[in-house]
Amino acid sequence: MRSSPKIAFIGAGSTVFMKNIIGDVLQRPALSAAHVALMDIDGGRLAESEIVFNKLVASLGAKATHSLHTDRRSALEGADFVVVAFQIGGYEPCTVTDFEIPKKFGLRQTIADTLGVGGIMRGLRTVPHLWAICEDMLEVCPDALMLQYVNPMAINTWAIARKYPQIKQVGLCHSVQGTAHELATDLQMDDSKIRYISAGINHVAFFLKFEEIMEDGTYRDLYPDLQKGYADGVYPRPESSWNPRCPNKVRYEMMKRTGYFCTESSEHFAEYTPWFIKEGREDLIEKFGIPLDEYPKRCVEQIGRWKDQLAEYQQAEKIEVPSSVEYASQIINSAWTGTPSVIYGNVRNNGYISALPDGCAVEVPCLVDHNGIQPTRIDHVPPQLAAIMRSNVNVQELTVEALMQEKREHIYHAAMMDPHTGAELDLEQIWQLIDELIEAHGEWLPEWVHTKN
Repeated sequence: MRSSPKIAFIGAGSTVFMKNIIGDVLQRPALSAAHVALMDIDGGRLAESEIVFNKLVASLGAKATHSLHTDRRSALEGADFVVVAFQIGGYEPCTVTDFEIPKKFGLRQTIADTLGVGGIMRGLRTVPHLWAICEDMLEVCPDALMLQYVNPMAINTWAIARKYPQIKQVGLCHSVQGTAHELATDLQMDDSKIRYISAGINHVAFFLKFEEIMEDGTYRDLYPDLQKGYADGVYPRPESSWNPRCPNKVRYEMMKRTGYFCTESSEHFAEYTPWFIKEGREDLIEKFGIPLDEYPKRCVEQIGRWKDQLAEYQQAEKIEVPSSVEYASQIINSAWTGTPSVIYGNVRNNGYISALPDGCAVEVPCLVDHNGIQPTRIDHVPPQLAAIMRSNVNVQELTVEALMQEKREHIYHAAMMDPHTGAELDLEQIWQLIDELIEAHGEWLPEWVHTKN
């Protein structure tokens, strides 16, 4: 066994995200001498990431080494951990397509990366590339652990588990810990004073417990405080949202109706259900502060910010490396050293949530140590929550079936079962919409998608 791990970073041209993940890794003593294989198909972005990587090493005084790759297989050779973070099709043309064509049919979206027709299309163009990574891993690093940060997370995790069950993988998102922090901000409490248990599917998981840790070692249920704060108009506080365009009202309304708080943001959750974005109901959009077309706005802003950030990094001798909320370094450290830790991961449902179908992708607490990712069984999910989750699982399942069987007809079925799409469009509109999306995506989609069954 090597003294330090090899980490392959696939999609290292996502420079800011790479900085966060690798910055976290290099701050851990057991990982500070890691070899990081940076891989991206865009040589220009890869060169930018190399600049940032070198600044990280210098700023932290780490002994890490790196290599640059435009060939995926060479980056993966002998890797212990594989971090995957890429977006197939980018903001342009694919994200723009995912938003603009549905709008022609009166179907409006906020983020469109997880569910809905935008999530379905993203899954169709992304999964084949994840499968290709799995093929390479089986040949050149079969024992490596894949840390997958790509959306649509649940569809991706499910599809990998279906076709390559021998691949060790976990899908990772920051929604659980991020939402816990937001709620702590609303409650004006320190994060360290809160304990919680969350379970569900990615972006549609719920805090089954959300409690204050008392000085005498007991726990106090915080849901009554959250319910009262929302009823009184105190929550959500403006400062709890990182983006002023995105107040947290949808999730508080869902808590009012179901009794539990969802772990993903209100702008995401609004498009996972049939209740908030409705044609002719601008009153709902205003009441709940739903930011339509939010993701394209973020893409433009991020592209603009990155130019300034890169210039700063290039000129600075050292850069600040604050710790992020991402789980990657914690997982790598625990798996490498055996030091146990608990994370929230997306894994194949092997009975971990009995209310959801076996084989689907669930997000549950996981122990991590030398034995890898060890998910926790959640004995009870309230039936109203399980029902909401299953409405999303239906779409994920049909998208995965389309990919596994190479059946275009299941793409229509997936869109037909999507809660938001079905609430807005009739069946003929759904079929026409999918046809137009497929045609517009062209070669970004697998060849079989263009063949009508």
